[in-house]
Amino acid sequence: MTSLHCGVDFGTTNSTIGLCAPGGSPRLIAVEGDHPTIPSALFFSLEDGSVHFGRAAVAEYRDGAEGRFMRALKSILGTSLMKETTQVGRERMTFQGLIGRFLRHLRERLEDEHGQVPEQVVFGRPVHFVDDNETADATAQDQLQAAALAEGFAHVEFQFEPVAAAMHVERMLNRETLALVVDIGGGTSDFCVLRLGPDRAARVERRDDILSTAGVHVGGTDFDRQLSIARMMPHFGLGTGTADGKRNLPVWYFNDMATWHRINQLYTAKNLRDIRSLMREAAEPDLLSRYEHLLIYRSGHRLAAQVEAAKIDLSDSAQAVIAFDEPGLRLDVPVTRQEFEAASADLVARIGRSIDEALALAGVSADEIETVVLTGGGAQVPLVRATATARFPHAMIPPSDQFGSVGLGLAVDAARRFG
Repeated sequence: MTSLHCGVDFGTTNSTIGLCAPGGSPRLIAVEGDHPTIPSALFFSLEDGSVHFGRAAVAEYRDGAEGRFMRALKSILGTSLMKETTQVGRERMTFQGLIGRFLRHLRERLEDEHGQVPEQVVFGRPVHFVDDNETADATAQDQLQAAALAEGFAHVEFQFEPVAAAMHVERMLNRETLALVVDIGGGTSDFCVLRLGPDRAARVERRDDILSTAGVHVGGTDFDRQLSIARMMPHFGLGTGTADGKRNLPVWYFNDMATWHRINQLYTAKNLRDIRSLMREAAEPDLLSRYEHLLIYRSGHRLAAQVEAAKIDLSDSAQAVIAFDEPGLRLDVPVTRQEFEAASADLVARIGRSIDEALALAGVSADEIETVVLTGGGAQVPLVRATATARFPHAMIPPSDQFGSVGLGLAVDAARRFG
């Protein structure tokens, strides 16, 4: 029991915990029922003061329970929101405290499974929490570390998430290879060029094997956002103007309603008053009445979840429907893969540029890459997958655990470091 080492993948969308003995095979523990993954979500009930996590949190919110729903908290690390507080029930909480509350739940699941919390744990981190700002990026890691330490993780070290994914895949290789890892997570896209192989896998120190890392703050929630702005927000007033034709309605209301980690900030009395004032001068007030509904019933995350579901459907189908149905508001908005790809074109282009940056930093050409490791839910988006692999037509693409490879690799790394 005590020889097992732990890796924690606190993700924007989902989280996992891996355990591994030195020289052994890693495994993910059950973190919600029998599931090895848990959505990174919390629901604070105003009815009885209870706190729900993961799928249970999502279910409470979707069932219309009275309370506060939080998701995509990882996206807030390193941003100005971390300095603010937010109302949760009868108290105000810091966002670091909210992140800590979720990490405490992960620690409790680890104790249930393992009987104790290993003293030394490796947490995953994106290559860049914050783009083009080294100070904010370092602050984000410090904030995550402080939240983990406050919740009972005694010693925390970090590993880049794409490096962790590579360490998991490396166990399956029978020869040395030059690899590119493409990790498209919920909030970030990370890339790493490194040398993998059975002989290298035994080494504790792997710095010389890592030729480059690169990343961009683009992830699955950004694809949700762009799809919502393109296909859903126009049904709530985006792009419309005032009745006198003199100006368009402010766009920030719609942009924030389409952004997972900003939705909760919209639920204020002032915003509701402002929307009602806009309704009186809007050319299409019926559209804004739908937005009013989202504010009154705190339905923004329910809408975002339906957008996300349609995005996932479009990975396998050429068309889907964003179906939103609750008392007082029903919308069925068709969307095609072509429309989704058009809305996402800039995001995919940024991913492509970051892959090119990783190759340039490593000093290697696309032809030299022998293996491409794809991980993360965003890597399943057809256009993203095509962009990530088109440069490497002759590379091997080994199977990997879409949502678990980072957690498994972090456990492997922990066993190497601390075993």
